[in-house]
Amino acid sequence: MPPKKKEKKAKEVNETTKNDKNTKKSNFSCCKIVSAIVAVAVAVLFYKFYNSYLVTPELPKFDLNVWWGSSSTKTQDKSIRPFRIVFTDSMQENLRRKFEAERRATATKSLEETSHFGMNSDVVGQIFAHWRFKYKYGRRANELNKLNHYKTNIQGLDIHFIRVEPENTKNVKVLPILLLHGWPSSVRDFYDIIPLLTTPRPNYDFVFEVIVPSLPGFTFSQASRKPGLTTYQMAIILRNLMERIGHKQFYVHGGDFGHIIGSHMATLFPDQVLGFHSSTPINLSKLAHLTIMLGSICPKCIAKDLADRIYPYSDKLKFYLDESGYLHLQSTKPDTLGIVLQDSPLGLGVYIIEKYLLFTNPANKYTLDGGLNAFNNTDLLDNVLMYWSTGSITTSLRLFKEFINNYEMEETLARIPTSVPTWGLRTKHDIIQQPDFILRWKYPNLVGTTNLDDGGHFAAFEKPVEVSDDIFKAVKSFFS
Repeated sequence: MPPKKKEKKAKEVNETTKNDKNTKKSNFSCCKIVSAIVAVAVAVLFYKFYNSYLVTPELPKFDLNVWWGSSSTKTQDKSIRPFRIVFTDSMQENLRRKFEAERRATATKSLEETSHFGMNSDVVGQIFAHWRFKYKYGRRANELNKLNHYKTNIQGLDIHFIRVEPENTKNVKVLPILLLHGWPSSVRDFYDIIPLLTTPRPNYDFVFEVIVPSLPGFTFSQASRKPGLTTYQMAIILRNLMERIGHKQFYVHGGDFGHIIGSHMATLFPDQVLGFHSSTPINLSKLAHLTIMLGSICPKCIAKDLADRIYPYSDKLKFYLDESGYLHLQSTKPDTLGIVLQDSPLGLGVYIIEKYLLFTNPANKYTLDGGLNAFNNTDLLDNVLMYWSTGSITTSLRLFKEFINNYEMEETLARIPTSVPTWGLRTKHDIIQQPDFILRWKYPNLVGTTNLDDGGHFAAFEKPVEVSDDIFKAVKSFFS
């Protein structure tokens, strides 16, 4: 090959080599940049995950005397006043007029003999007939007033509560216990359990004095005049109620919203809450929900004996999607929905009672009666009348929106462990269930749990004997 051609070829090889080197350098630089970006992104995500899921927050400081009443006056009457439930003649006459309008309205028959599309029209007819012809207002008011009812003003709100002290206390200690209901429940849920808790029993050297408040804005307790009254603020109000009654230390039982409020009381006042018993034992933290979701990969690894209650996760998720529409409505437009419900007594009754039937056993929506035959209609209607007679359905619904509006603080409190001795009672058909190790993230002093082979979300109302037995067993174990 001629010298000139060799020289030209060599130059071309050198140029190619240089280009390859430059390309490699460029690719290497790009890789370094991409790797750096990925590393930063991973670090940021891990930091956010660590902060949101793993870090235990500092316990926030709250004003324990926030005024929730009228801004025009802050004069507080600290007396404890007797109270009676009254179903007035004017209320009954109003109901009769509305019932007559309901009776004349064109009825829409259900599409099939189940409650799959909502409460079956035949079941609605049973409830309507019982309310019109068999519910005796005077007799029921007398029955409900057999327990001692009171009101007292706490932070500007008149708070209603039942207080029952045991009669035979010879050779036994009397322990105060606060029973907390949820939605759409009321103090009516605890009527059958109160005498079981206030009666001494063999092998126990204690008995309970029972205090059952209506949550602020629910039935006989006054509603707030301003926004912000969510579950942890209610926990403060009810702690102040117990101090007003004269109990610096006490036990707490709760279910549904009552569980959340009771949990907050244990978190905020661990020196005053001697023990916490829950019939809705759940950890509301993000990590708990994420763990349950990831557990669908290996249900037995996460849930063990509870696997069939929690998984398949897809089935549970479908149920939540099918049945949680009311949560969205109540968390966004409670006042609008409240107007609709308060306008129709039958509509209010169906709306409330459907929750009792469905959450007692999800399979009830596929049955002809929707599960109504498992309950006493009069007992269910007592609860409905407590809401109707007080016009409080709207103010009770607001708790859902308050909970969502203040969710960041709710979740913060859910991540702070409490040292209070805790016991959980799981019913077979409750909406959300979690294994003990997840509960211990929030309740490290989880003394024990009980798993019932029956029952649903409203445990105290449906299974008063089993719940009262479990409360006694739990409190006895707290002493050990």
